[in-house]
Amino acid sequence: MDISSPAVAIDVAALERIGLALADGTRRRLLLRLLEGPAYPADLADQLGLTRGNVSNHLGCLRGCGLVRSEAVGRRALYRISDPRLAHALAELAALTLLVEHGTATEPAAPAAELAGDCVIDSGCCPPALDTTEPDKEATRG
Repeated sequence: MDISSPAVAIDVAALERIGLALADGTRRRLLLRLLEGPAYPADLADQLGLTRGNVSNHLGCLRGCGLVRSEAVGRRALYRISDPRLAHALAELAALTLLVEHGTATEPAAPAAELAGDCVIDSGCCPPALDTTEPDKEATRG
């Protein structure tokens, strides 16, 4: 008996952008804080003990990846998670408990500092977003 699930369209580019965003500790902290609700960059900097320039840089990266959006409130910009589904997925990921078997890795994991590159807005920390109206037809499973 063949039990198959319905075909699920997978946006590989969106997964790549999420992975790149989550690869950096500062961006992870910003996203987790924004799960609590919208915030202004200056408040995020104060709450997370970061410089305003650093926060602005990382928010620009997250905005470029499509993970956060901003809205003008007077002369300030209020940031929030771009999609409630993303917020739900991030909350679920953050709640995971992963068990790691010790002694099975052939090489030690690289320190987080080596894995997390600084994001400069012009560096293209996220690949350019494609037209998101239709998922990549080749990236489906069914």
